[in-house]
Amino acid sequence: MPLHLERIEWMPSPPLAPGDGPIDFDHLQRMTLGDAAIEQEVLTMFSAQSATLMHTLAAIPADASALAHTLKGSARAIGAFAVADAAARLEAAIARGIDASAALAELGEAVAEARAAIEAVLRRS
Repeated sequence: MPLHLERIEWMPSPPLAPGDGPIDFDHLQRMTLGDAAIEQEVLTMFSAQSATLMHTLAAIPADASALAHTLKGSARAIGAFAVADAAARLEAAIARGIDASAALAELGEAVAEARAAIEAVLRRS
């Protein structure tokens, strides 16, 4: 039986290590299939969501672990890997029942850097 071969478009794999900036724009471009309008939309949504979540997390509510988990997933989706890693550390600190203030402060700094980078990109568009 002959094999049927079909040519498909090649898409590069994600990097093994994220880029140096607060947002890995190559990753974001892959996730949005290169659609600039979708990139702008998800960046705008992430900026708003991350600000809201940080405001809520400041009080370390009962659902703080779930909120950190949500932020971690959103950050990974857009290539904000420093935010995702900091959110994972906050989530782990809460799960272990240890003082989460240092992890929360680290997350706040990572979110601020990511939001500044997003605002700079959105202003250029």
